[in-house]
Amino acid sequence: MTTTLLAAAEAPKIDWGGLSPLIALLGGAVIVLMLGLFRSAFVREQVVPFLSLVAVGASAGLTIWQWDTRLDLISGAMRVDGLALTLNLVLLTAAFATILLSWRANAPRESAHGEYHSLLLTSVAGMVVLVGAQNLVTLFIGLELFSIPLYVLCATEMRRATALESGLKYLIVGSAGSAILLYGLALLYGATGDTDFTGIAAAVEDQGLAKDSLLLAGVALTAVGLAFKCSIAPFHQWTPDVYEGAPTPVTAFMAVATKAAAFGVFLRLFDVALIGSSDVWAPFLAILATVTIIVGNVGALGQSSLKRMLAFSSVAQAGYMLAGVIVATQLGVRATVFYLAVYLVMNLAAFAVIVARERETGHGDDIEAIKGIGRDRPLLGWALTLSMLGLAGVPATAGFIGKFYLIDAAVDGDYAWLGIVIVIGSMISLAYYLRVVAAVWSTEATATATTGAGPLPALAGGAPDGPADFTPGAEKHWEVALVAAVFGAATLVLGVIPGPLFDLIRDSGSGLGLF
Repeated sequence: MTTTLLAAAEAPKIDWGGLSPLIALLGGAVIVLMLGLFRSAFVREQVVPFLSLVAVGASAGLTIWQWDTRLDLISGAMRVDGLALTLNLVLLTAAFATILLSWRANAPRESAHGEYHSLLLTSVAGMVVLVGAQNLVTLFIGLELFSIPLYVLCATEMRRATALESGLKYLIVGSAGSAILLYGLALLYGATGDTDFTGIAAAVEDQGLAKDSLLLAGVALTAVGLAFKCSIAPFHQWTPDVYEGAPTPVTAFMAVATKAAAFGVFLRLFDVALIGSSDVWAPFLAILATVTIIVGNVGALGQSSLKRMLAFSSVAQAGYMLAGVIVATQLGVRATVFYLAVYLVMNLAAFAVIVARERETGHGDDIEAIKGIGRDRPLLGWALTLSMLGLAGVPATAGFIGKFYLIDAAVDGDYAWLGIVIVIGSMISLAYYLRVVAAVWSTEATATATTGAGPLPALAGGAPDGPADFTPGAEKHWEVALVAAVFGAATLVLGVIPGPLFDLIRDSGSGLGLF
């Protein structure tokens, strides 16, 4: 009988072309891990990060190669469509910038370059799986594949207690979130009898399950599990501590890539599989978005650590993005993906400046580190200024266009009051974003490594013996300045000429097929 069953079973058809971006990342992870075993310092410190960039670049090229492709992969477990491909580019851009920021950082040196870059590539691969998932099992596999490497990456500066604390906190809270999510997914399967998103949507519609208690319990637990990953209040408590303690390049990656991956699956799950019950879950998510916007903006007001401030800022930004999920329309999907893209450029510019100042001064990520850099380091000063103005939603920046797009989607989806909340949240955020801008253009310059200043004790984000990446002469690290300049300029260019990005994300919603 066993032989008969095996003979009758068909192996799933695998489209290797559709999976090629994922294969490039996982293949690159294996190669850099092996190369990291070489004794040569040149191989470990130069060849390994270079090949990591090559792997990310190859994955991006393969993503662009199949840009107009719309197909299911591995018996429908994953899908290649406009949403997945666009978010792939967002994730790969974040990974490319993170590798540059990590090139001469302490974290890969302390944890071994091969392991560090292999974990980073594996995490990106998990995110690629997640944004393409259209099956509950694939969703959970992708979530764990990107989460577990991140737990380790947060603690890669092993000589700093704050980094170890960051990794442990993220592990504990992330595991709790994953457990809640898994329970929610199990309830969704129990209510509908299917794990495919299209099958769940059909069951909700055909069996009238929109208000079924088992299904709604699954929706609630699933939303909570994803809220942990997106830093949605009140499930955001881990965010400030983890962002502050983790190595800054890892924090930059988490801030943008984790959100892109989590919101990608949020859109596909809620706006495809669960769209039939949107009348029930949408009002509750709207309330959650309002709480998130308020908590994030108010929490950022009193922060002197730039990383903690950006952590609370990311909470508020998650509330803005949630508006695009709530309306459950093509416009909402496009608005969310657009904002994820501009959020990427604005945050990477800010974190690149923080990385530079951590290496140049003894102030770590404290706001003191950026005082007067507009005069002394105008390139970094302008990059950080444009980033802050963009995050605040000031006109002529990418952040303004993104927030306007989200407000338009909210109004179009009969959630005009949520659009008003976004405006109010943006007004509150001016108080802390402009404080950073004022520090950048302050006439009082901070002491730098080149003037003989030494590490300061026990500052925010630093160890008792000083900030981990403080290295005299670090201003020569051109790759960090390059990331700051490119993404700072992109914040302005996309605010003045947003057309190319609109064209890029145009098909993000149409590929979902159920609108």
